[in-house]
Amino acid sequence: MKKSDRHAKHKEWKRESRRDTVWLFGLHAVRHALSNPARKKLRLVLTKNALDRLSEVVTESGIDPEIADARKFSAPLDPASVHQGAALEVKPLDWGALENLLPDRRSLVVLCLDRVTDPHNVGAILRSAEVFGACAVVAPLRHSAPETGALAKSASGALERLPYVRVRNLASELEDLRLRGFFLIGLDGMADQTLEAALAEAPGRIALVLGAEGQGLRKKTRDTCDRLARIGAVGGFDSLNVSNASAVALYAAAQRQIAGIDNKI
Repeated sequence: MKKSDRHAKHKEWKRESRRDTVWLFGLHAVRHALSNPARKKLRLVLTKNALDRLSEVVTESGIDPEIADARKFSAPLDPASVHQGAALEVKPLDWGALENLLPDRRSLVVLCLDRVTDPHNVGAILRSAEVFGACAVVAPLRHSAPETGALAKSASGALERLPYVRVRNLASELEDLRLRGFFLIGLDGMADQTLEAALAEAPGRIALVLGAEGQGLRKKTRDTCDRLARIGAVGGFDSLNVSNASAVALYAAAQRQIAGIDNKI
């Protein structure tokens, strides 16, 4: 692709990115979005090869695809996007209020992100949250990763199934979770208490709160938590990427809940 063509395509992508729709891309992200009845689907662009691989779900979705040349892919994506010949324009998902997404169970886990802005990290976190049974991922409306194609691709389908709820005030939402019986554990590498010890104190419902890399939790968020805890490290290097830290914390919370269930049988 010529430099002038790349520049024109980038300008088109920037113009499209300001609209109130999202372009999802990549075979997994597009497949799962097509299968999601809650998704409002507007435009589907596929290469012949991608259509062959997605033919069944495309037929079931009822949307007519536009067939594009792999060398001149017509969807307005960032030229750096690894689209695999599949792109779908959609409306963002609206999960509604968090309070309406919490099952009526004693044992629940919610993951809260304080200003985590990298879409790849948030996508990976959504995958881990789904795997380890969290019921939602919560983030502030401002200074957090919005729903984008890059986030959806990193989530590999989890974005379509696990609520990603962005709220106006994270501290207020944490207080509301406390009123609903959640024990708020903030992850902090300098905390005196380990995550295992903090989880042992939790009565049932748990909200794990993680901050952005480098900055960590904001003061108001820290002050809102019931406990601050660290992930115990065996080696000398004690810092984890936020998506890895989320996975470890979610696994520990899931194991605690499994053990609690087993003890009641």
